[in-house]
Amino acid sequence: MSTVNGLPAHILLVHAVVVLLPLAALLLVLTAVWPAARRRLAGPNAILAVIVVGLVPVTTSAGEWLERRVAETALLRDHTELGDTAIWAALPVAVLALVVWWRQREATAAAAVAAGVRQRSYLAPGSTTLTRIVAVLAVVIAGSAVYDTYRIGDSGAKASWTGNFSSTARQDGPGRRDGD
Repeated sequence: MSTVNGLPAHILLVHAVVVLLPLAALLLVLTAVWPAARRRLAGPNAILAVIVVGLVPVTTSAGEWLERRVAETALLRDHTELGDTAIWAALPVAVLALVVWWRQREATAAAAVAAGVRQRSYLAPGSTTLTRIVAVLAVVIAGSAVYDTYRIGDSGAKASWTGNFSSTARQDGPGRRDGD
């Protein structure tokens, strides 16, 4: 993907990753630590997190296309190197979101066992210890993903804007009329 409506696709796609990856990370923490949220949001968050994992390579690929069409700078190099780490932030969020969803699914199925239906459990949905471990991992992984997203976005903003604006307004700027 190169352009969308005449604009580089990367600058449009990156906004989706910047919003959706931290959202998936936040929902991961909520579903890992709050049973009511887990029952309602574990499935949708697993889907969201997997979508983000798919979106990251599309966005970085569009970024590589753009990189070959702008001036090379140290700031751009820093951004592209950090951008390559985005998948390593998104993958753990998705994997753990799938684990949280699967454990919730098994916990729901365990209720069916009480009704006489036998079903095998793989991720110990009734284990308090495992639930606590998943919750701690969720906080660490989510925090790391949000921090990585911030670092990548900050480096991209610096690469795009450093030296490309003035701290003082133009005299003919918006809102100015002739004769003012």
